[in-house]
Amino acid sequence: MPQSTSPTGRATASPLPSMPVTGARSWRDYALLVALACCWSSTYPLAKLALDTIPPATFITARSLIAAAFLFAILWMRGVRIPTDAKAWKLFATQQLINSTFPFLVITWSQQYVPASNTVVLASTTPIFAFLITSLITRHEPATLLKLLGAVLGLVGTIVIVGLDALRGFGSEIVAEIAILLATISFACATIFGLRLSEYDPMVVAAGSLLFGGLVLLPPSLIIDQPWTLHPTPTAIIATIVMGIVSSALGLMLFYMCLGRLGTLTTNAQGYLRIPIGVGLSVLLLGESVPSNLALGLLLVMAGVAAMTVPAERLKRR
Repeated sequence: MPQSTSPTGRATASPLPSMPVTGARSWRDYALLVALACCWSSTYPLAKLALDTIPPATFITARSLIAAAFLFAILWMRGVRIPTDAKAWKLFATQQLINSTFPFLVITWSQQYVPASNTVVLASTTPIFAFLITSLITRHEPATLLKLLGAVLGLVGTIVIVGLDALRGFGSEIVAEIAILLATISFACATIFGLRLSEYDPMVVAAGSLLFGGLVLLPPSLIIDQPWTLHPTPTAIIATIVMGIVSSALGLMLFYMCLGRLGTLTTNAQGYLRIPIGVGLSVLLLGESVPSNLALGLLLVMAGVAAMTVPAERLKRR
């Protein structure tokens, strides 16, 4: 059902905040999912280009504020106002904390002790945690065994792409590994909590969340990094701007659109789509080598994504 937006940024025809949109899904809905995966897949190569000369706190702050400014400009041109009530900003703040600020800070700390390949595998458990939370606690949408199978296949495909060597060494840094799992659980909770924001325009939610996240990290950036003393390269500056607009602004807006159209479990399937897309971008932009098991891993990932996204009733009809 199409949504019209009021001047305050609230969608005037939306489902209950705790329920995903139901009904027939069109190819446009799945195109949004692929677009979201593409936006968020660019995070790794762009961050690697930017972090060479820009410290993490300043980089995250800059990309968040650039993204917020970009979305606020579009909202102004559309004539849509950001809500000013405390309820809306409490929701925006909570969503940003559990979907970005907390998990990203935890993962950044953990990566000092956990190899990158292990981190990718651990972070890919988000769809499984989303399934368990949905199935055992919230039950806000059907959590079928087919979707669980898809989540497991996607995780196996991720391990194959990253390399079976990624399984070695697990347990040597147990505290940091548990921290990454807590971050993935936070991501999973964010996809469920995000349904409460379905009454707002997705662009409004993305703008408000990014503004809050940027302002929270601005003081530490000013105190610790002293950005005025930095000398970032032109490549790092461009990467930060592109990441702010593409990965943060457009990506977060698409994320809330997918939540409303596809629900929690299907939206989480983009986490697996990001793996092969991210590998391709890393090969193209950074000159990294192609993983030897890319074809097999890609096949498993696509099978998992299909199981998580194709409606069960469509399979029954076939």
